[in-house]
Amino acid sequence: MKILLVNWQDPENPHAGGAEIHLREIFSRISAAGHAVTWLASGWKGAPSISTEADTGFEIHRVASRFTFGPASVLYYRRQLAGRNQGGFDLVVEALNKVPVYTPLWVREPAVLLVHHLFGTTAFHEAPAPIAAMTWLQERPIPRVYRHTPTQAISSSTKDDLVARGMDPRQIEVIHPGVDLGFFTPPVSPIRDELPTFLYLGRLKRYKRVDLILRAMAALKADGTAARLVIAGRGDDEPRLRALSGSLGLQENVFFAGFVSESEKRDLFRRAWANVFTSPKEGWGITNLEAAGCGTATIASDAPGLRESVVDDQTGFLVPHGDVGALANAMSRIATSRSLAGALGAGAHRFADGFTWELAAERTLAHLARVVDSSNRAFTV
Repeated sequence: MKILLVNWQDPENPHAGGAEIHLREIFSRISAAGHAVTWLASGWKGAPSISTEADTGFEIHRVASRFTFGPASVLYYRRQLAGRNQGGFDLVVEALNKVPVYTPLWVREPAVLLVHHLFGTTAFHEAPAPIAAMTWLQERPIPRVYRHTPTQAISSSTKDDLVARGMDPRQIEVIHPGVDLGFFTPPVSPIRDELPTFLYLGRLKRYKRVDLILRAMAALKADGTAARLVIAGRGDDEPRLRALSGSLGLQENVFFAGFVSESEKRDLFRRAWANVFTSPKEGWGITNLEAAGCGTATIASDAPGLRESVVDDQTGFLVPHGDVGALANAMSRIATSRSLAGALGAGAHRFADGFTWELAAERTLAHLARVVDSSNRAFTV
């Protein structure tokens, strides 16, 4: 098949996150199976307009910027991509990660919608009111535009969100992401830090609510529980988080690690007593599975997406979102019991065994093939 993948960012984008990791892992395997993948994404300063990834075979086309990608993608498709490759593409996959670009309205080929998660009112926790309102409004037409579009959701939570907005559940297939269990593995011998250490790893964005972890750390300190927090990642919320850490008197308890490589990430997972993820809403929570692959438990908000990547009391703990007391209590339970950290970590590792990128790619490819086959039969009739 010849597949056009439309996503507002590609894996090389400086702002790339979990959604781009997911797409790269899935579609690199589809490409390796002999299918041609073209990726249409936004550009950034200094980025080449067209490039080919040597290790995946993706041909990446970049247009406009992350803020103007929507309308620019339509024009670029019509002028540069439609009708190429001896008749065009077999299908178009739109990855809806932030803002929809409504591909069913402007592509010639059958469209498939791949949904990570929708912002909804969560947008108002991150962006200024006018921008948040625009994001919220752009999601409103989704049920009408994609009503007859075959859809993949990365979690049951995302499917439930789509159905609640008016999408047909019969059109939605849930395909969970995977984890690289050949890379994210437990250490040969235990290397957990001597001091109970918690880890947040991800983008530093206001809506991720990393501030809740800082406040829980302050509660631990007030109770006399020795612990340390490592915050790995970068983002525009870092200055606010650093200021909050200082105001809470956590200068000696919190370490901002900045951007980390994949090998550094794995080392942090292996050393941590628990991974902590307090977002109010996610599509899935890939870092929870990466931590699990390394034999490390996760404490997470009992929120859409996250409650599927953490099994309460087996692979970690789920706590009511925003409840700092409950979060601090869960962290304290682990910080005061190395054996509990180990037991939950072992449960997390067993859980991770059920999720591989190979399985996710196989299920994705099978679904796309059914869409193409159905489209061809409909056209013939």
